[in-house]
Amino acid sequence: MKNIIIFASGSGSNAENIAQYFNNSSTIKVKAVFTNNKDAGVIKRMEKFNIPCVVFNRDEYKNETVFLKQINEFAPDLIVLAGFLWLIPAYLVNNFPKQIINIHPALLPKFGGKGMYGMHVHEAVKRANETETGITIHYVNQNFDEGEIIFKANVALTNIETPETIAHKIHSLEMDNFPKIIEMLLLK
Repeated sequence: MKNIIIFASGSGSNAENIAQYFNNSSTIKVKAVFTNNKDAGVIKRMEKFNIPCVVFNRDEYKNETVFLKQINEFAPDLIVLAGFLWLIPAYLVNNFPKQIINIHPALLPKFGGKGMYGMHVHEAVKRANETETGITIHYVNQNFDEGEIIFKANVALTNIETPETIAHKIHSLEMDNFPKIIEMLLLK
């Protein structure tokens, strides 16, 4: 059995989609969700799957000994960032090389980096009058959105798009592709 831990900071729609996708799998299991937000919607979403949620603060996150112990209790084969907003510390990247992945709501390297998440990305895409956008799934390194790219999917944009319509298109790409790429990485 391959084990996944999901890191999420917000509502958890991607985390829920991943949990649903693997809910009856005989080869891959979502073992836990780690969140840095005690009020995150992801906590409620995980209840129906009986997936434990570990809530942590910045001090715990910075404490390599404590945080690694918490993670290792779930023996992860892959750590999946699904709307997690903090930079991953060097000790995690070093302890889990090519085992931490992220999904970004744009075609990297465009519209990546610190502060580029959620609607901030879609607003920037609209301001730049892009004719296409998409998602990028990549390995995580010690910088925001700069790890090796695993997968991209794109979608065309018209001149009448709004940040909200762009967000909807991106959400569809995320839901369709993220669990499949996770599965591919774990079963290759």
